[in-house]
Amino acid sequence: MTARFDTIALTGKPGDPHVEDSLGALARHLVGLGRRVLADPSIDGMVNEPRVENVPLDELLASADLMVAIGGDGTMLYATRLVAAHDIPLLGINRGRLGFLADIGPREMIERVDQMLAGRFVAEKRQMLTAELECGGETVSASALNDVVVQKRDPGRMMDLETSIDGVYVNTHGGDGLVIATPTGSTAYALSGGGPIIYPGTDALVMVPICPHTLSDRPLVVPGDKTIAVSLVATEDSGSEVSCDGHSLAVIHPGDHLIVRRAERRATLLHPEDYDYFRILRSKLHWGRGKHGRGGRE
Repeated sequence: MTARFDTIALTGKPGDPHVEDSLGALARHLVGLGRRVLADPSIDGMVNEPRVENVPLDELLASADLMVAIGGDGTMLYATRLVAAHDIPLLGINRGRLGFLADIGPREMIERVDQMLAGRFVAEKRQMLTAELECGGETVSASALNDVVVQKRDPGRMMDLETSIDGVYVNTHGGDGLVIATPTGSTAYALSGGGPIIYPGTDALVMVPICPHTLSDRPLVVPGDKTIAVSLVATEDSGSEVSCDGHSLAVIHPGDHLIVRRAERRATLLHPEDYDYFRILRSKLHWGRGKHGRGGRE
């Protein structure tokens, strides 16, 4: 990948004053380097730098060589949905809580960005999902970097979901729903449901039941090229919702069919050249804090 990022798009978490401070500092630095800087319409008014261009989203995506997202992992998921289809690499500055995806801190932001502009970075391709829901004779679709979730709307009732993989029946899951996650999403909702951590470069998907009624209904890891089909078994008041990376796709009813498969395009994330995925896991999950761990030496 070329390191010549002449046109850089900025986005961030709207309304966050800490994000606004970082956006302003980075924008002033980049225009001072002679780069063209574009602001995502969602952060209108947050970048107080007259040389930054406020352009429509379609123009921004057609022009940008790089997008920098400042915020938490939610901001990174939003930015991924924008750039993945346009093959624009994405760099994350963490002003959120966890920061599994946005792995550069605000104090090192300028230094790290300069390193990347000089070609010193790691480019990583991350698998994405495509979800297609056939409902009422129509099909709605969306993409996801983390996960596709089918979840009941009524917290007082259990739901039944029938799943198949490549047309072969797998199980009927009774409980609160189902998470279908990429390796990237294995450290998100799927992990809360007891799913495994899957290394980002692994070609795999994981199916994690949410609060299963049968305790033997455990997470299932399958090859990444498999197609997963989900349908809602008809029960009284069994309406449920499908979401992609936390954003609602549609309500699913009995007779509707949800198809989840690997997306054709992958997201490109940029990391510092000393990027270490396992160091991030140790930091975010507080591994190795005991007397026999190495956490204190990092």
